[in-house]
Amino acid sequence: MEQLPLFGRSQVRELEAARYGSTPAEHEQSAESLEAWKQRIINFQSALRSQPPPLPTDLFGQVPEAEAIAHSIDPWQLRRRSLEFWRWPAASAGTAALYFVIDYHCSLLLYVGETIKANQRWKGEHDCKDYVARYQSLHHQHGLACEVGIGFWLNAPTQTRPRQQLETILIDYWRSPFNKQNWRQWGTPFTL
Repeated sequence: MEQLPLFGRSQVRELEAARYGSTPAEHEQSAESLEAWKQRIINFQSALRSQPPPLPTDLFGQVPEAEAIAHSIDPWQLRRRSLEFWRWPAASAGTAALYFVIDYHCSLLLYVGETIKANQRWKGEHDCKDYVARYQSLHHQHGLACEVGIGFWLNAPTQTRPRQQLETILIDYWRSPFNKQNWRQWGTPFTL
């Protein structure tokens, strides 16, 4: 027997809005509020790029290896790829990677992720794909330029925990707005 949903889609949106600080008005963003939202994040990220803070250290004054590795990665220097990369023929099943979804038009890092198979990560469902589609749609609706692409750092550990640790450090450092960990800081204009 199929379980009936307790809430309708609009009620789920309202509950998520209450939880993450998003309002229905944010989904109908004006061009001005979209640009202001982007600029706040760009200002934050570009400050990190131009004046990186000191790396955190342990009790002995040593920089933990994961912190050193994560902070050595410059997402904007990675080979830029189309978001449709996964449709291309691949010679292998892919490799472990960290990946970065960036609006290259305005140098805005939107999302940080990790995968065990870079060639296959975006096949099927992925929430970030929906956020990017809404982001691009809103730009198109307002006649604004955006160039969303993806870059892969292919030196990621094959073991899941160390790879996820690097991902967590990078999400916290760059405060990428499409990662749920940062929704409270930036709002959630592209989620439903």
